[in-house]
Amino acid sequence: MSQQASGVPAPSPERLLRTMWDYAPPLMVAAAVRLGIFDLLSGNPQTVAQLQNRSGASERGLRSLLNGLAGLGFLAKDGDRYRLTPESDAFLVKGKPGFLGGMFGHQEDLIPSWLHLADTVRSGKPVDALNQEQGAAFFKELVGALFTMNLPAAQALGQLLVSEGIKPLRILDLAAGSAVWGIGVAQAFPGATVTAVDWPQVLETTRAFAQQVGMADRFHYIGGDLNAADFGSGYDVATLGHILHSEGEQRSRSLLGKTFAVLAPGGTIAIAEFLVNDDRSGPPMGVIFGLNMLLRTEQGDTYSFAEIGAWLREAGFTEPRRVDPGGPASLILARKPGIA
Repeated sequence: MSQQASGVPAPSPERLLRTMWDYAPPLMVAAAVRLGIFDLLSGNPQTVAQLQNRSGASERGLRSLLNGLAGLGFLAKDGDRYRLTPESDAFLVKGKPGFLGGMFGHQEDLIPSWLHLADTVRSGKPVDALNQEQGAAFFKELVGALFTMNLPAAQALGQLLVSEGIKPLRILDLAAGSAVWGIGVAQAFPGATVTAVDWPQVLETTRAFAQQVGMADRFHYIGGDLNAADFGSGYDVATLGHILHSEGEQRSRSLLGKTFAVLAPGGTIAIAEFLVNDDRSGPPMGVIFGLNMLLRTEQGDTYSFAEIGAWLREAGFTEPRRVDPGGPASLILARKPGIA
């Protein structure tokens, strides 16, 4: 690194030059998932020629992709044979409990919007607003990929409620999607039922996941927009899994007030979100996802714990607290006061 006359290191363009290619890794992983490369390598290191024979892809293309994935650490290379790393074996092989490969395919859907970022910043209007019912088809496909990513945190929430002596009999899963949050909590409480609220088209996927995990008889469904749907009342726990960021501040504050009203006295609200710090300078996941909300929603954004905590208190909740269950998102829990 060169130094200026003052002895302070001169600025280097290296980080900017690396950033120019940051779009490539997720697309490389998505291509390998689509071609079945990680599946073919599961428990079986292979050469390019062997993978070519089994995948039907070109030798030239495979060699470039495999070397690129090895360079990124998603594959390991021993001589002319490629093998999975522990990370790719756990999360990129179809059929394994931790499979996240579906998420990388959805990155391809997001990239076209990001190409219009400058125009969107200028106008403040999304390229294609997806937080409306016409976006239900997109979410219907996305929520399946999100299930695996969110299930460990949802199960951690269930265990946390167990440890705190909370015994929910009725769970309200708002913007349910795959119902991963309702399922994760209900797994810890065999007698509990879940009421899932989402757009009718998305609820088709919700039903499929409830059936898949053997909970079909424990689920009830309410179709409609969150602001308009009648949630019922008397719930012990309400989960809001990654919905406030797409709703925006005003709709989120309204939703929290509506949720407060339908919880039983002493009930618990649990919110999952990508949080930012108080001055919105990070973490990277939170601030980048805030830009994604600019591109894809009318009013969405990412928020700090302090902001959401203030909205919860405004709605009547007490003792908002943050829990980090592992993974990219955090949980915020708060209670509705009990009967005096």
